[in-house]
Amino acid sequence: MSRLLRTPRLRRPAARPGALAALAAAGALTLAACGTGTGAGGSGGAPDTLTEIDYYDAAPQNTQLPQILDECAAQNGVKVKHQQVPRAQFMPKLLQQASARTLPDLALVDNPDLQQLAATGGLVSLSKAGLGTDGLYPSIVQAGQYEGQTYGIAPGVNGLALYYNTDLLTQAGIEPPTTWAELTTAAKKLTKGPRYGLAFSAVGTEEGTFQFEPFFWTAGASLKQLDSPQAVKALTLWKDLVDAGSASKSVVTWTQADVNDQFMAQNAAMMVNGPWQLPTLNADKKLHFGVVPIPIPDAGAKPVTPLGGEVWTVGHSNPAREAKAVAVVTCLLGKDESAKWSKDAGYIPSNQQAAAQLGAADPQLAAFVAEVGTARARTTELGTGYPKVSQALADAVQAALAGGTSPASALSQAQRAAKN
Repeated sequence: MSRLLRTPRLRRPAARPGALAALAAAGALTLAACGTGTGAGGSGGAPDTLTEIDYYDAAPQNTQLPQILDECAAQNGVKVKHQQVPRAQFMPKLLQQASARTLPDLALVDNPDLQQLAATGGLVSLSKAGLGTDGLYPSIVQAGQYEGQTYGIAPGVNGLALYYNTDLLTQAGIEPPTTWAELTTAAKKLTKGPRYGLAFSAVGTEEGTFQFEPFFWTAGASLKQLDSPQAVKALTLWKDLVDAGSASKSVVTWTQADVNDQFMAQNAAMMVNGPWQLPTLNADKKLHFGVVPIPIPDAGAKPVTPLGGEVWTVGHSNPAREAKAVAVVTCLLGKDESAKWSKDAGYIPSNQQAAAQLGAADPQLAAFVAEVGTARARTTELGTGYPKVSQALADAVQAALAGGTSPASALSQAQRAAKN
C-alpha cells in the first residue's frame, strides 16, 4: 500500500527557528557605518509611547503578546505601539535599522539571531542597565549574551521532546522509548501500512538543524567539529530510520508544522516536536498522546536540546526611552508574567520556580521542563559564526537522507564548508 501523506496546513509553528538565507543576505548591512541617531522614538524626555516589533503571525502568540505587553507598559506609565513583520523580512529590517541607529525600543528576536544584532552596536546592554537575572536558568541567560554582556532575555523558551500516540503504543505493547535502541525498535514495530513509526523535520534550513541538534549534542558532538565520530553516530541514527522505512523519506521536506500534521493524521505514531504544538494537539479530543524527553544514546545520559524561543532586546535611543524600555522588559521577566506568557504561548518559563510549578501542574510540559536544565543555547560554541555552521549541518543531513551520501562523507563536506 502506498504511504499517503496528509496535505499540511499553511501555518507557522511558534518557535520556528532560522530564516538563515535571509540573514545571510542581510549580513552585509552590519558592516555599514553606524551613526549616533536617536532611535525609533526620537529625542527628548520621558516617552509616553514605546515602539515594539516581532514576527509572530499565528495564534496564540500574536493574540496574547499585545495584551501582556500592554499590561507591563501600563505598570510603567507608557503605551506600546506594536508592529508585526513577516519572519523572512524581520532580521533584514532590524539589521538595516541597527546600522542607521533607528531600532525600535523593544524587539522580540529569535535567540540565535541575537549575537548578530548585538554585534552592530545598536542594542542596549541590559547588564549595564541593571536588569537582574536572578532565578532564571543560566542557559537561558547565556543565550542572550554577546561578548560577556547580556543584550537579550527570554521570558520563556521552548525545546524539543518526543510525542507518542498512546493508543498505538498500547496496541503494539510498546513503552515510550528512552534510548536510541528503544526508539529504533519502537519505530520499526509501529510502522504499518501508511503509518510511519516516527516523524521529524529534516528540512534544509535552521529548522532542520534545530531538530537534529538534540541527537547531535546528546551524542557528544560539537559544532566546532561537524565530522566527529559522535556526529556521524547521530546522523547514522536518522539515516538508518529513513532507510529502514521507519521514517518517511519526505522528512527532508517537512517543517515542524508538517510533522505535527502527520502525527495528528496518525500517519506517524511518534514525532519530534515542541510545546508550541500542544494547543493544536489538545484541540483534537480523539487524539490521545503523551510526551517524554528526547531518547538518549545510552542509559544514564542526559538529553541536550537546543533552546528555542525569542529574547527581548532594547534598541539605543535616549536615556529616558531606554530606561522605560528596560523597565518593561523587567516586568515581562517577572515570575507571574513569565508564567502567563509561557502558558499562553506553549513555552517554558525562564524563571526556574515558575517552570517547576508549571511542569508539576501540567504533565504534558514536564518533559520540556526537565530538559531545560541541560539545554544549550545554539550560539554558545560559535557566537556569530553559528548561522554558517548551522546551514552546513542542515546540508549534510539533506545529503545523507535524500542524496544517498554516507553520514561520514556528508559531515566531512559540511566541515569543509563551515571552515571556508
